[in-house]
Amino acid sequence: MTFMPDFKNAIDPAKLDKLAEVAVKVGLRLQKGQDLVMTAPVNALPLARLITKHAYMAGAGLVTTFFSDEEMALARFAFASDDSFDKAAGWLYEGMAKAYSDNAARLAISGDNPMLLSEQDPTKVARANKAMSLAYKPALEKIAGFDINWNIVSYPNPSWAKQMFPDLPEEEAVKTLADAIFAASRVDVADPVAAWTGHNAELAKRSAWLNDHRFSALQYSGPGTDLTLGLADGHEWFGGESTAKNGITCNPNIPTEEVFTTPHAMRVEGTVSSTKPLSHQGTLIDNIQVRFEGGRIVEAKASKGEAVLNKVLDTDEGARRLGEVALVPHSSPISQSGLLFYNTLFDENAASHIALGQCYSKCFLDGASLSKEQIAAQGGNSSLIHIDWMIGSDKIDIDGIKPDGSRVPVMRGGEWA
Repeated sequence: MTFMPDFKNAIDPAKLDKLAEVAVKVGLRLQKGQDLVMTAPVNALPLARLITKHAYMAGAGLVTTFFSDEEMALARFAFASDDSFDKAAGWLYEGMAKAYSDNAARLAISGDNPMLLSEQDPTKVARANKAMSLAYKPALEKIAGFDINWNIVSYPNPSWAKQMFPDLPEEEAVKTLADAIFAASRVDVADPVAAWTGHNAELAKRSAWLNDHRFSALQYSGPGTDLTLGLADGHEWFGGESTAKNGITCNPNIPTEEVFTTPHAMRVEGTVSSTKPLSHQGTLIDNIQVRFEGGRIVEAKASKGEAVLNKVLDTDEGARRLGEVALVPHSSPISQSGLLFYNTLFDENAASHIALGQCYSKCFLDGASLSKEQIAAQGGNSSLIHIDWMIGSDKIDIDGIKPDGSRVPVMRGGEWA
């Protein structure tokens, strides 16, 4: 039996407390009397406790936390019967969906070992993921539809730290990852809440500029990339803080450097190559190259993890179409750190990216009032998955294409033009 090591000396307690405060005050903007549903790896207990403290200090009604454990996850693959991999705790996700319907906020602490399942049977991994995606759908729809205020933050679990810094002693690896998380999350300053206010204002300016231009498509050019990405009819760009349907303005992702919107699921043409590896369910998928026709991926290759990539693309009809497009400058702090986090929450904020699968209904003009049918008619995609992968670099140019065919430079060499 392996017990959790104590790395209190490796993780700055003052900065960890600031991260918890930012999660509640900036990430969630938790309201008095509002319940909170939190999920976390068991190793992240120190952060979960601090978030619970700050939530109750902000007036939370009830904080309910569900913990996961890496060894328990591996035990399933070692000892469970074959039919276990087609099951998921639907009752749990139905309960979460009910909580969100009753206006509970949602917070997830990420930080599991990104390669945890890398040695497991990929077919079983795919089956388990599909079962979980189906079961999770009622809750995911409330989150993807932005019905409620939600937020994701991260904790430097030892297994994640060792994946990133294999040559360092474990405690030093944890400290190095902790410092990277604190810097990216803007909590290594005297007043993190004020820092986030300024950062949100900058992202709002970028979103407003893009919305003013009302581009019908984006054209990407660079090594291995010649892509015309149509934008959904009536799309709207967002970045940083956003207002959920329950009226609460929150920052869903901490950190975040992106402005994003919804592509048109039927209007993507050409080829695009990944510029950073994608860590997905324990598999590193590298050098992705795909070709789109009529909005659908018709050809997909990768130098590593190609079989897993194609299993993902076969999840459902919407898995081969895009649900999100996001712009991130190459000079973003996470990009400049030079680190590969093996964690999409961080790696997607190092480069412009696209996401396979489910769209965000909020990324439409008057999105809160649109039905699923209206969102689909305007080009919004539907799927059980939402997987981001990076396509931006200092060698990528992006033009905005207006409805009359005229072009406006958006990015040059990975920077805002």
